[in-house]
Amino acid sequence: MFTGIIEELGEIVRVAPTAGDSALLGVRGPLVTSDARHGDSIAVNGVCLTVVEVADGVFTADVMGETLRRSALGALRPGDPVNLERAAALGSRLGGHLVQGHVDGVGELISREPAEQWETVRFRLPAALSRYVVEKGSITIDGVSLTVAAVGADEFAVGLIPTTLKLTTLGAKSVGDPVNLEVDVLAKYVERLLGDRLTDPDVRGLAANPGGVA
Repeated sequence: MFTGIIEELGEIVRVAPTAGDSALLGVRGPLVTSDARHGDSIAVNGVCLTVVEVADGVFTADVMGETLRRSALGALRPGDPVNLERAAALGSRLGGHLVQGHVDGVGELISREPAEQWETVRFRLPAALSRYVVEKGSITIDGVSLTVAAVGADEFAVGLIPTTLKLTTLGAKSVGDPVNLEVDVLAKYVERLLGDRLTDPDVRGLAANPGGVA
């Protein structure tokens, strides 16, 4: 579990195809590797990866073909910057929101509107995710916990403060660039729970007759 507060701007140093359609990723991140061990979890652009090896400030991680297909990690090349965050520790502050590191889909940056103290950035939203995104709700973009400023039929906007623009990859993203999206997991749980209740005939009957009198 993560919080969406980026700890370090790392760098891809190696992308090596392995058996099948998977790959071995090498990532430089002196801060996140300072206490990393084999088996630890580190989020790379919002994707939870398991550390295989650590040496000289670089960690390697296996990336399955499913992850490459469902996220934007497959487009990374050596030299690319990436957002890094270690797994949250129990008792630490939750500065962002609950982030699983399980990417729900890939969005696309469609516009940037600079202002004096911040920047409004709009992203294309996959249709299957639109129902989980609400104004003032939380969303994770390339691992960064952000508040939704506006929502359209197939797009949404966020406001980026100078710190986010400087210390994450979002400051350098261009129109057309893909981004990893993770919606708030609480929204998905609520949908599932309500869906089960609404398909239960006893619950439907109670909803239609809340007083319980025929």
